[in-house]
Amino acid sequence: MPSSPGAVVVDLKFERREIEAALEKAFPGRAVLQAADKDQDLSHAAYLVAWKPDPNLFRRAPNLKVLFSGGAGVDHFLAMPDLPDLPIVRFVDESLTTRMSEWVVLQCLSHLRQMPVYLKQQRNHHWRELAQPEAKDVTVGIMGLGVLGRDAAVKLKMMGFNVLGWSRTRKDLDGIRTFDASGLPDFLGECDILVGLLPLTDDTRGIFDRHVFASLRQEGALGGPVFVNAGRGGSQVEADLLAALQDGTLRGASLDVFSVEPLPEGSSFWGMENVVITPHAASASDVRALFRHVERQIGHFEDGKRLEHLVDRKAGY
Repeated sequence: MPSSPGAVVVDLKFERREIEAALEKAFPGRAVLQAADKDQDLSHAAYLVAWKPDPNLFRRAPNLKVLFSGGAGVDHFLAMPDLPDLPIVRFVDESLTTRMSEWVVLQCLSHLRQMPVYLKQQRNHHWRELAQPEAKDVTVGIMGLGVLGRDAAVKLKMMGFNVLGWSRTRKDLDGIRTFDASGLPDFLGECDILVGLLPLTDDTRGIFDRHVFASLRQEGALGGPVFVNAGRGGSQVEADLLAALQDGTLRGASLDVFSVEPLPEGSSFWGMENVVITPHAASASDVRALFRHVERQIGHFEDGKRLEHLVDRKAGY
């Protein structure tokens, strides 16, 4: 362990009060530098914890050794033109995983139990019971079987849904049928609810398009398919998604991510009664848990041990 521990730069676009509260007990014995302070000298910093860092940050901090993402995704790093050739570590933590699974289960149950329609009836003071299938009669397909997707699949199965999984290369999940890239048509054809938990890569950009929506099961127990996306906004073709929701190809959707965030006030998605919108909050990072994760990984690095959850830049995650 160096006698003078390397300084940590924090550049997180989160609630400032949460960051400051979490920093009170984080990184003991280390200098912590806030990138938001434009007069701060970052030249001696060794580590960066960031979510959507400022474009000039790497010029201000030329001596970094490891980059830590403030969330599960890393496309915000990989898209930067001046990204240095340094290790990038994803944020993997039980709190992040649990929050995502809670959101996914909530949305699937909401569409199962007709909550968007019931909320419309409530606004109109209309009392009418709707037909509601059982979870066992509904198939949920999850695209993306990383840590978040696998946990969501297990918890949806616990709720009684029939669950399928899809990933570029086939994964094994106990009691859950899975597909690889070649099995996409068969996978889609069985889905009543399609859940997107994919990272944003060259292969997944725009993957959720008109063809995918039209390939979902149209005559299932819900009366039409539902799309749920909490992965990345860039994975959905929003013109195709909007058209599918308008013409009935999709019965409904729950969307936590969009190609432009915040979602513009003029977006047609806001006024759609069959769409649930949340502000990229499905798996909001717990800042205290994030800093504990970073401290643990810095300890590994400075002890000469292997960093965990390293990003494969070629794969994009």
